[in-house]
Amino acid sequence: MSVRDDKDSLKRTPLYDLHLSLGGKMVPFAGYDMPVQYPAGVLKEHLHTRTSAGLFDVSHMGQIALRPRSGKVEDAARALERLVPQDIVAIAPGRQRYAQFTNADGGILDDLMVANFGDHLFLVVNAACKAEDEAHLRAHLSDTCVIDSLADRALIALQGPKAESALTKSCAAAPAMKFMDAGPHIVAGLACFVSRSGYTGEDGFEISVPAADAERLAKMLLENPDVMPIGLGARDSLRLEAGLCLYGHDIDTATTPVEAALEWSVQKSRRSGGARAGGFPGAEKILAHFDHGASRRRVGLRPEGRAPVREGALLFAGSEGGEPIGQVTSGGFGPSLNAPVAMGYVPTNLSALETKLFAEVRGQRLPVTVAAMPFVKNTYKR
Repeated sequence: MSVRDDKDSLKRTPLYDLHLSLGGKMVPFAGYDMPVQYPAGVLKEHLHTRTSAGLFDVSHMGQIALRPRSGKVEDAARALERLVPQDIVAIAPGRQRYAQFTNADGGILDDLMVANFGDHLFLVVNAACKAEDEAHLRAHLSDTCVIDSLADRALIALQGPKAESALTKSCAAAPAMKFMDAGPHIVAGLACFVSRSGYTGEDGFEISVPAADAERLAKMLLENPDVMPIGLGARDSLRLEAGLCLYGHDIDTATTPVEAALEWSVQKSRRSGGARAGGFPGAEKILAHFDHGASRRRVGLRPEGRAPVREGALLFAGSEGGEPIGQVTSGGFGPSLNAPVAMGYVPTNLSALETKLFAEVRGQRLPVTVAAMPFVKNTYKR
């Protein structure tokens, strides 16, 4: 296959033409042609999101409605609990929760957001997994739910300390929303789904909008001088500083939620002794990790000096000799910190804060220190 043929096979989001008009540098990502950066560059885009507001196209992600055949949203929630270790029944109408699809070995098939829209559940899943996720839902939940792929919708993220003021001009409901509130709202006269959430560690919103209206809404938001278009490059550095997992890198089918330091996302009702303990794929292994601990753990890492430590770098307990004890899963330069940051997996007995380790970079071992995450304090409006 030629490069041209490969390029032509990429899908495009409803904002593709807008990206080109804004000077977006397009790259393949999860089967889509997506902007990695705009003329301002990754560094400026990153810092602008931390101080003002950034607009992200996340339309490549999957949006799915889970509609209970009984008409009772609790039935959809109980059905979804057969596939995830989270308490879905307890999600109140107008709220959303972070969850993971797990497999029989306790590994993570994908991570997702689940919102209760009153009469149905609204799911947002990762782009690279959305076809498999939809098939997974259809295979296991079709008896109780209608699985409705919302392929005719785009998804826009507005992130940063000025996101609220930027959105309030077109969505009167925005200021009253708290972190993880989610539901149908009118934005600029359009029937949208809005959540107060995102993947940057900043306050912000994600707006699901009919695909045909996405460009008009994005252009209207970009008319605000506080709002700048942001590409995948800064999206990655922002989520890394926030200590957030990237599926296929920091979490995957061979990683349990406990190994991934995501225990906070599994409510007590689903753990050993809870009201609805277990009952999800891989429950035996995941609950054993809760009860007895896992042998490895995802940790934050702060390399010494200025050199970034990238994904794939091997980790060692000593400055020379010995076998690798772990590996970096995400790493790069943290513009907000003006220093390199990374995440990776290490043996649990080497996961304590301030533990000194070494990362192999171009044949040399560089000192790194286990550090608390997030690296940059989050600013969610609670």
